[in-house]
Amino acid sequence: MKVVGIIPARYNSSRFKGKALADICGRPMIQYVYEGAKKAKLIDDLIVATDDRRIYNTVIKFGGKAVLTKIHSSGTDRIAEAAEKIKADIIVNIQGDEPLISSRMIDSAVSHFKKDKSAVMGTMKKDIASIEESLNPNIVKVITDKDNNAIYFSRLPIPFLRDENSKSKVPKKSYYKHIGLYLYRRAFLLKFSKMKQTPLEKMERLEQLRALENGYKIKVYETEYDTIGVDTLEDLKQVKKMICKGRKK
Repeated sequence: MKVVGIIPARYNSSRFKGKALADICGRPMIQYVYEGAKKAKLIDDLIVATDDRRIYNTVIKFGGKAVLTKIHSSGTDRIAEAAEKIKADIIVNIQGDEPLISSRMIDSAVSHFKKDKSAVMGTMKKDIASIEESLNPNIVKVITDKDNNAIYFSRLPIPFLRDENSKSKVPKKSYYKHIGLYLYRRAFLLKFSKMKQTPLEKMERLEQLRALENGYKIKVYETEYDTIGVDTLEDLKQVKKMICKGRKK
């Protein structure tokens, strides 16, 4: 099975304009994402899909592959346009704002997805260590059934802890953070991108809910690796500190 990774990247992000080109220790953020994902052994090809010539030129300049797309409202639609023009069995959607992405996490996800012959869509989760994190609306939470199919994704803490007095007694692995890495069978991705936005998707502003609302299952694989999505300048400062410190060692 041919596996292609696609990194959607746009310039006019609503919360952080131009973040794909944000400087981190002398390199643009998109380069960290690309080079981190490029280390994955189970990805046969890697492409940045962007609607902005500045991002396209930057990727080409550092030796990466990129394609120009139309302007889209979502990353899923952007990678779907790119996927229409390539031959692949599995498409991996790698977020363009996660410069700390681990190639081992990508390989683990691809390995699991290849084995799940009936799965049309997959993603990842990591256990949340604190109640504070579970309450953070910027951290998307996910709950799954006994077969590791997603039941729901939300910015609110799920499951809801009814007894406030039992917070200190919550067992480990009660809350899970959703890691925004997606895997699709190519045919399903093209079908998914043509589906209309659904009510819960619009309310939570989470694209993956569109699949659940249309009756499709999403396999969720657990990972020990974490990532930090850069949505704000504060996120960028945190990532800069971690990366620049690591490079000095």
